Amino acid sequence: MVVPDYVAAITNSAVTTTLSPFDPRVVGTLPLGLAVPGSDIDIVCHAADPNAFAAVVWEQYHLADGFVLYRWMSGTRPAIARFRWDGWPFELFGDTRPVEEQPGWLHFEVERRLLALDDGRLRQAVGTQRAAGKKTEPAFAAVLGIGGDPYRGLLELAAASDAQLRALLAARDFA
Repeated sequence: MVVPDYVAAITNSAVTTTLSPFDPRVVGTLPLGLAVPGSDIDIVCHAADPNAFAAVVWEQYHLADGFVLYRWMSGTRPAIARFRWDGWPFELFGDTRPVEEQPGWLHFEVERRLLALDDGRLRQAVGTQRAAGKKTEPAFAAVLGIGGDPYRGLLELAAASDAQLRALLAARDFA
């Protein structure tokens, strides 16, 4: 079976249409061009009512291969669904926070900005780290020299100006 590209899988699954009331945004390694075998299609959503989000996801995708839905009954924990469509693993993340305030979105945005500001050396260095088995945020942190928790370090970079990000890139030797 030929696996379609990830954009075709998103279209064929109708996931962005189905989840349109929840402001769905595709994030992660695929749109960044840093995917490795096994990368999934990550979609973050604003689910002010996680139960409503879970109900829509269940109704549309519960028969999909490998479908699982995690929904905590207390607190403000997100609803998370995983399944396969057109040979691609999907992960849907419905959080009560608006997408622009979610860590997954903030990580994606700073990674996207860094790659856009770089001359290609960062992409190559992060790609090498990813090919060696590192997850995306730890790969960026390793290449950029961010110590401690890589997820927190990238969140801190999210507020940096383009000039600050350029200075960080200029200070690194990606050889």
